[in-house]
Amino acid sequence: MARPDALDLRNVLDGIADVALRVVTGQRSAVIALVLALFAVLWTPLWRWTRTVVTIAHEGGHALVAVLVGRGLAGIRLHPDTSGLTVSTGAPRGPGLVLTFLGGYPAPSLIGLGGMVVVTAGRPEWLLWAVVGALAVTLGWIRNGYGALAVVVTGLLVGAVAWWGTPSVRAGFAVALCWFLVFGGVRAVRELQRGRLVDPRGRRGGTSDADMLAALTRLPRGMWVGVFWLIGTAALVATAWVQFG
Repeated sequence: MARPDALDLRNVLDGIADVALRVVTGQRSAVIALVLALFAVLWTPLWRWTRTVVTIAHEGGHALVAVLVGRGLAGIRLHPDTSGLTVSTGAPRGPGLVLTFLGGYPAPSLIGLGGMVVVTAGRPEWLLWAVVGALAVTLGWIRNGYGALAVVVTGLLVGAVAWWGTPSVRAGFAVALCWFLVFGGVRAVRELQRGRLVDPRGRRGGTSDADMLAALTRLPRGMWVGVFWLIGTAALVATAWVQFG
């Protein structure tokens, strides 16, 4: 007959093994979601389709900041080439307009980071329904047909996963979505920078957020691209720490 202390030790070891197995399994699923998100961003043919989701987040960042700083919001347009435009009304200069232009490129990465905090807290369904709600609000400000179609399709996809997906499917999709937004935000900044390098005189991308910020603040365009890089990279590191740290 085994001694009570031996049985207690065996129970403790069994419990530790069970916890370790669940952690390893969870980490493996998280890594798979990360790899799929990275693939969707790095494979250019797929990126041409998925980048519109990043554009929605980008323009949503402009719109949200415009409202927060007291500017009027006239509308949002999304285009088939994955570009977008958010039109706000108010003073043609000043800190409010600067913050509005500043809010676009960091938005996808920061949304991805915030979403990962929610997911790791065990509430992926909260994130998915919050995305659906944000897309519904965004739809009310869309001013062209393609933009409306892009927002509706994205909302239907996320809503379908939130409604019909199993808990594991919802969690995996939410993690992949967060990583996609973080990686996509960084690639968008890289594309902004490369657009400038192709034409140093600025004929391409002359109306980009960085160009507009340079015109408003008299600070170099490259500095603003650097700010976007800094925020995107910090969000990437923070997202990795939230999930794996």
